[in-house]
Amino acid sequence: MDSHTFDEVELKILQALEIDGRAPFSRIAEVVGVSDQTVARRYRKLVASGGLRVVGLQDSHLLGHDTWMLRLRCAPEGAETIATALARRPDTAWIGLTSGGTEVVCITVPRTPGDHDDLLLGKLPRTPHIVEIRALQMLHRYFGGPQGWLRKHGLLTPDQVEALRPPPPTAEPALPTQDDAPLLAVLKRDGRATYPELQRATGTSESAVKRRLAQLLASGACYVDIEYDTTRLGYGLAAVLWITAAPRHLHAVGRALADHQEIAYAAATAGPSNIVVTAVARDTADLYAYVSGKLGHLKGVEHVETAPFSRRVKQLTYNPAKGRGERREQPRRT
Repeated sequence: MDSHTFDEVELKILQALEIDGRAPFSRIAEVVGVSDQTVARRYRKLVASGGLRVVGLQDSHLLGHDTWMLRLRCAPEGAETIATALARRPDTAWIGLTSGGTEVVCITVPRTPGDHDDLLLGKLPRTPHIVEIRALQMLHRYFGGPQGWLRKHGLLTPDQVEALRPPPPTAEPALPTQDDAPLLAVLKRDGRATYPELQRATGTSESAVKRRLAQLLASGACYVDIEYDTTRLGYGLAAVLWITAAPRHLHAVGRALADHQEIAYAAATAGPSNIVVTAVARDTADLYAYVSGKLGHLKGVEHVETAPFSRRVKQLTYNPAKGRGERREQPRRT
């Protein structure tokens, strides 16, 4: 990966955080081969200028929660306002404007069936400037979630990757409960929150917080993820690709897409097309080469609709500090 902004050390730090977002700087420094101070300094730079955020999330697929992708065709004057309003909701992610700013694409994980009905049957149909609503249920994830896009670029050697993996858990895995809400809320804001910070938020002892967090991470239902601006890595374009595959080839096509370096997210979906992916490219020529080449030659692919993002409003979490004038914030995965 040739980045125009980040150097090799910074790229390796990003992948290290992708493997273990709570890894101590000392462990990252040892693996990358630099000092603790260098890692800390480069981390601050990545946060300040690279859009880096480390966040704790729940894996909706593993927990069995329904995930939906919304396609909202809008009047141009209303699309950005609608996208921003959706971005403030805690049950949405990966919100962007496509089709020249006339369509909002959004992933939503309703907390309850009532939330889903309220959004799709209540709020959105009454929203001015929305011309058409398509709600597509995600049926199967091929790539994304805890799987990181940077691993496809081989920035770290297999030995370095193994050295960064969290040690085997000593606590029994456990799924999140309502009692974990304060802990998970802090982690969603800052996946690297210290144990004293987590202890203050939960009102339990620090040892109890460590044990509970270890249980949640061991279950796989909770994980620490990172988001960042891929334009700083030299990838200035992202697009949603709606793919129609022959049913008998559906799983094979999805598995193949998961291995493509260009793919940051891939899932099977209900609806007119049966696969949706997020592709990341350096420019329009790069995207064309992928669609007409590697993707177009996949056995079983029958149709592709390409919708480049004109603006990314929300990635994993909403950051209102992001300037409205930034035209390209691209995704890593969801």
